[in-house]
Amino acid sequence: MANDTKNSLRALPSVDRLATAVAKAELAARRNEILTDIDDGGEVDLLAGARARLRPSLTRVLNATGVIVHTNLGRAPLASSARAAVAAAAAGYCNLEMDLANGERSRRGQRVEALLSELTGAQDALVVNNGAAAALLAVSALAGPGREVIVSRGELIEIGGGFRIPEIVRQSGSILVEVGTTNRTRAGDYAAAISDRTGAILRVHQSNFQMNGFVERAALGELAALEVPVIDDIGSGVLTGDLSALAGEPTARESLESGATLACFSGDKLLGGPQAGILIGTAPAVEACRTSPLARALRIDKLCLAALEATLLLHRDPELARREIPALAMLDTDPEELAERTRRLAEATGGEIVRDVSRVGGGALPMCELPGPAVALDAGSAGPDALAARLRTGDPALLARIHAGRVLLNARTLSDAETTTAGECVARAR
Repeated sequence: MANDTKNSLRALPSVDRLATAVAKAELAARRNEILTDIDDGGEVDLLAGARARLRPSLTRVLNATGVIVHTNLGRAPLASSARAAVAAAAAGYCNLEMDLANGERSRRGQRVEALLSELTGAQDALVVNNGAAAALLAVSALAGPGREVIVSRGELIEIGGGFRIPEIVRQSGSILVEVGTTNRTRAGDYAAAISDRTGAILRVHQSNFQMNGFVERAALGELAALEVPVIDDIGSGVLTGDLSALAGEPTARESLESGATLACFSGDKLLGGPQAGILIGTAPAVEACRTSPLARALRIDKLCLAALEATLLLHRDPELARREIPALAMLDTDPEELAERTRRLAEATGGEIVRDVSRVGGGALPMCELPGPAVALDAGSAGPDALAARLRTGDPALLARIHAGRVLLNARTLSDAETTTAGECVARAR
């Protein structure tokens, strides 16, 4: 072994200077670099490497992409009251399934179910752990093994992560019956497919794409008139449609008023809450879901339940919800406020203010564009990929977009405090 290699190995610190498990991992990696000639002979900060290994895998990220409901970043950020509710529920024991007044066992989620009924006009409600779970539970409870589920060919969609509607139907044990064509499906197509084996009609909102031109889709009211249970998967979880950016997006209340037996949607998209799958509808249909063997396997945990309740309480006052729920606030950001935030970010980073377009994201409103300013950074000789990587791996991480050879920072998805922090992240990365 060469003298330089021996000296490098001897220079490594003893294990007792670091926590044993982390030290062994870091030292093993360093030895491998030396022995495989990856070592460049430069000084290595082993303590920094050890600290990196000790960091939690889930870390804070500043979202400067302009994508509001960013699936890879946990979708909708929580309101401050929802974060406080999570902290309170996590601090120790809580009355998750106990009625403190009489000391008896109670049903998990009763308060949230009551709030959902109040906000949507539903007879009853149920909450499970995510939107896909809600769709699976609805199909399983209303149709199930050996029963048929009728779906338009234009709604056999795939959403992020390879989640496909036909697979959900098959997983429930139901038989998929396709009707209509990709671009045109009428109420008569559904009526012709109904038989004594029909369990339900499944209607799926085309939330992550849009078809234009020679298209036709049966109205929900027409399907409800066929006197077969109708499951309406509306996806995004809009409770009120009073924001201009949400025009045309189906709301939960409208779904039920149009005759849906069950409507299901996510809690962490345009509702602005935590990951959750929400089922609302007639009392018998919801009860069928609640008593399904799947319900326990798919149930929501106490932390998400706490955050969801706090978020729904904000929705009681639509104006308050638009201010306090981050996803809705970003959709409704005052242009002057956004311009000022962007100006501060440009001043802190030395970047140039350019025009940009924000997106809703999360498989919602695919055609919606939110124009506004952004800050473009000169990436220097190393190029935009290198700068974006340094920002992404900083502490905290700052996620940007690359466009036309420059790194873009969009302040729509940054709070005022985060805008200041983002400027500091850029300074450290350069």
